[in-house]
Amino acid sequence: MTRVRALAEALIRRRSVTPDDQGCQTLVAERLDALGFRCETIEHNGVTNLWAVHQGAAAGPTLAFAGHTDVVLPGPLDQWASDPFVPAVRAGNLYGRGAADMKTSIAAFVVAIEEFLEAGAPYAGRLAVLLTSDEEGPATDGTVRVIETLARRGERIDFCVVGEPTSVVRLGDTVKNGRRGSLSGRLTVIGVQGHVAYPHLARNPIHQLAPALAELVAIDWDRGNEHFPPTTWQVSNVQAGAGATNVIPGRLTLDFNFRFSTASTVESLKQRIEAALDAHGLDYALEWSLPALPFLTVCGALCAALSDAIRAETGVVTELSTTGGTSDGRFIARICPQVVEFGPLNASIHQVDEHVALAELEPLKNIYRRTIAALLGA
Repeated sequence: MTRVRALAEALIRRRSVTPDDQGCQTLVAERLDALGFRCETIEHNGVTNLWAVHQGAAAGPTLAFAGHTDVVLPGPLDQWASDPFVPAVRAGNLYGRGAADMKTSIAAFVVAIEEFLEAGAPYAGRLAVLLTSDEEGPATDGTVRVIETLARRGERIDFCVVGEPTSVVRLGDTVKNGRRGSLSGRLTVIGVQGHVAYPHLARNPIHQLAPALAELVAIDWDRGNEHFPPTTWQVSNVQAGAGATNVIPGRLTLDFNFRFSTASTVESLKQRIEAALDAHGLDYALEWSLPALPFLTVCGALCAALSDAIRAETGVVTELSTTGGTSDGRFIARICPQVVEFGPLNASIHQVDEHVALAELEPLKNIYRRTIAALLGA
């Protein structure tokens, strides 16, 4: 059994559902400590984070690998072919919760670092590992707290590879060099409750909202740009009604979310929502939250090194993409000018029978190792 597979299986065995790390970071820290890393645990509100640094023989850039040890709940256990927290191999695949998202990536970059340092060639700069147990949850006490700590110290990261599962059809076909922002809102439309037989004595917020909602759904928010797809707006929840079929509700609550590109701003999106609601004369209240701003890494040394490593190891010409949801890259980008995400296939993430192909474990590790060598000059 390879080192990558052995470590991936050891991590999968730990039931590290957000925010409980279940010792995953301790396992990694022990291996890094043996290599001469200075390992630091940064805890916040019960969330465990690891920041580990290895100093090279001379001054140079800092290359960090980042990831999350927490996983989502497995869902209905009777739908899994095997226990989600007991790694299993079937038909050339490694199964288990977190196999793809993202314990295999962690195992691969830890072993890549081990092999790189064990080779003994001196290098200039620093190698670092950042792990959190709060990525799949609210993400308020994880990577963001580590980055705040580093910023207060004046520490900078020059390059960061986040091990998120980004590949679509073949290992290496997609690297994320940015992500869209996320802007959420809760709209409350206020009406007047009444009897359905006497609608003239009530004001139905569902009826009132309907024309405005149709208009919002049809809006072309922007066309995106050379780096980002167009901004999208989606309704996720609608609640109204008093629980009886003969009562006109007095209020309606609607949750929505923008995934927005740099072609729009937070303020412009808010203003367009409010303008549409005002145009229809609604009595409403809006609450906003901003989980993530968009970030982008323009192709430079990191993208080039990773793309070259992918081509050398797999023969695949990678595509840079900014699609998908949010990631902790948005926090790291605050102190790191070049942040990308790269990892195994994402087809089974968060699904029943999550898995990765065994044949991709060594190539994934080798890509990470080639990237280290290219950027740190050993």
